[in-house]
Amino acid sequence: MSTDSVSIPQISREKDGRPAAPERIIHLGIGNFTRAHQAWYTEHAPDAAKWGIAGFTGRGPRMSDLLESQDCVYTLITSGREGDQFEVISSISSMHSGSDTAALRARFANPDISIVTSTVTEAGYMRNQNGDLDVANASVASDLQALKADPQADGLKTVPVRMVAGFLARRSAGAGPITVLPCDNLAGNGAAFRKVVEQAIAEVDPSLLDWTRLNVAWATSMVDRITPATTQGDIELVERAKDWHDAAPVRTEPFHEWVIAGDFPGGRPAWDEAGAVITDDVTPYEERKLWMLNGSHSTLAYCGSLFGYETVADAVADPTLRSWINEWWDLAGQYISVPTDEYRKQLLERFENPNIRHLLMQIASDGSEKLPVRIVPAAKKALKDGKSVVPAARAIAAWILFLIRYSNRLADVNKDKVVSCARACKTANGSIDRGAVKYVVSYLDHCLGGSSTFVDEVVNQMDEVSVAAAAHLVS
Repeated sequence: MSTDSVSIPQISREKDGRPAAPERIIHLGIGNFTRAHQAWYTEHAPDAAKWGIAGFTGRGPRMSDLLESQDCVYTLITSGREGDQFEVISSISSMHSGSDTAALRARFANPDISIVTSTVTEAGYMRNQNGDLDVANASVASDLQALKADPQADGLKTVPVRMVAGFLARRSAGAGPITVLPCDNLAGNGAAFRKVVEQAIAEVDPSLLDWTRLNVAWATSMVDRITPATTQGDIELVERAKDWHDAAPVRTEPFHEWVIAGDFPGGRPAWDEAGAVITDDVTPYEERKLWMLNGSHSTLAYCGSLFGYETVADAVADPTLRSWINEWWDLAGQYISVPTDEYRKQLLERFENPNIRHLLMQIASDGSEKLPVRIVPAAKKALKDGKSVVPAARAIAAWILFLIRYSNRLADVNKDKVVSCARACKTANGSIDRGAVKYVVSYLDHCLGGSSTFVDEVVNQMDEVSVAAAAHLVS
């Protein structure tokens, strides 16, 4: 808060003029992206007054604390090349800590709730390398044991088990059908989420499976809108422009995309009238977004950080890095069934937007979970077809180098494991240990790790990226 904030009124629902809508959607993992995306679409749906969101945080209660203090409304800053536009978003009707399982049960038991959405990231699915629920994970095991022993157990930490607690409450209340609509950057997120939740159900109460198969519709979606972390500068900008204090504004870009496939037996907001695409098959849109946007983001995050850049806009302005992401787009674009030429132009425009300060370190988080869905699929296709895998190997090589250099700043759900493995890739004299590289690549994907061609190229790219980054830093 600026020094003058004490004299500035706090943002409230009075700024928007719309009372909190009745809760009909549960959202798991409320963060900046959700507030710029799903909450924006709900706000702009013509029937928004009927569809309030009950928000639950992800890893901690901070967002809940911030939003509760200002009636769950906030300022959305849409930053284009021409400048900033400001809008009050009021579609979130209540906020709760993710660990407040009692509040979650109460919402699931409410027959007015008809949709559960989520943005918990790939890491929140608590999957092992086979895509199954990681029952060996201490938090998962603890939650499963607690819920099995007591169906009213509180403080559950993991999303799949929280979902089981919710379904148990809904079955007990006879609250009727519900749709689960994941909004995470994961191909086939509906099927992936369903798999781990049903595996959690089998561990806790197998009889619940019959109920879910009759009462739960599993939808799938693809989401896209670049949304940086909130800064103090954003807070001060809102104060100057709107003359109110907002502790949790969100800055985003003008571009937005939401593609949805699935059934909604309890209804849904008219998201399509706000611009969402309703389709029978999300897959081509998922692949285009995950491989081209997110894949190039990861490449820029790791390579750009090694080059000393802080933001996407800074990194993409570098001729070397720009050529590298174009090479990646050439590779990935071969395997996407929807048009990509115009999409590539849009991506460059979005990346170059000087008013979106998208931090590379933010994008670099949880690379051990992101690279298997952003880089690996196209890499495997190219390897199978005998085509160049250099752009894919470069992204993974840069990730390894990033782990070595920035381990003290790294946010990764598998940090302890991946950092120690990455450090083994470089010997004391600075040479590259191919065996260690093979192990790290295998951690991302066994097929790629088993390919001498691919592992050799990762080793080569570790050298090339290191040399290029060193040359840039001394220039």
